[in-house]
Amino acid sequence: MELFCSLALSGALFPAPGPAVFAQQQASSPYHARFLVDAPITLGLGAVSGLGLHLVQQKHGLSTTELAALNKNDVPGFDRFSVGYYSETAQTTSDFLCYGALVAAPALLALNPAVRGRYGQVAVLYLETLLATDAIFTMTVGNISRYRPYLYGPNGGDGRNGTNATNSFFAGHTAHTATFFAAQVFHDFNPGSRAQPYVWGAAAIIPAAVAYCRIKGGMHFLSDNIVGYAVGATMGIVVPQLHKKAGRAGVSMLPVQGLNVNGYAYSGLLLSKRL
Repeated sequence: MELFCSLALSGALFPAPGPAVFAQQQASSPYHARFLVDAPITLGLGAVSGLGLHLVQQKHGLSTTELAALNKNDVPGFDRFSVGYYSETAQTTSDFLCYGALVAAPALLALNPAVRGRYGQVAVLYLETLLATDAIFTMTVGNISRYRPYLYGPNGGDGRNGTNATNSFFAGHTAHTATFFAAQVFHDFNPGSRAQPYVWGAAAIIPAAVAYCRIKGGMHFLSDNIVGYAVGATMGIVVPQLHKKAGRAGVSMLPVQGLNVNGYAYSGLLLSKRL
């Protein structure tokens, strides 16, 4: 289910972006978005997410013989403590926290007067953030098979032989908990607000709570959640930063090419912080 959560919610919350969204001028905004740039990026991220989902659907579950051969000693030592964990209550709690945050993040931002006047633009950035996270997630899960912790115990029922049982790396629920995006946007629109520590504190705690529930539920190892947390936090912060207007603090991205000291050609993208 987590494979569809961000795509489904973004489609339900936001209509397809058009030129009018990017041309909004009702209120001052720290961000700059252009239809001719952001629309292709959004479509491209959606296509990559779709490809990743297709790869996930082509995976195969474990046979009964393969399940019987699983050995907890094959799990790295730092992840071994959660081998065999299983809790449907913890799994359900993680669902409520993750999907609730996906809806609550844009809803709470809409209540902020500074954000509300530019909500169409913020919605576009939110969609890009979700799709960027989902593209990384689906492509990773589609190409890497890692067995979920509960497979090393007796629980799981029919799910033990399903393809979802091989999707442990990395933690999609933790990555898709979109609190860091909300905190970054609130910070940029309200730079002097006294609520900043509380907003960032909540942004850090909620995905950590999701990660804890995913471990207790037997769905992910600690390392899966660390990677998921890092991906979700990075996308939530970087996407708004890449859209910062010139003259404001943020991150710029420029193509670069040249020759290194050994005479070999190189090319790539230069990320630099604007002050």
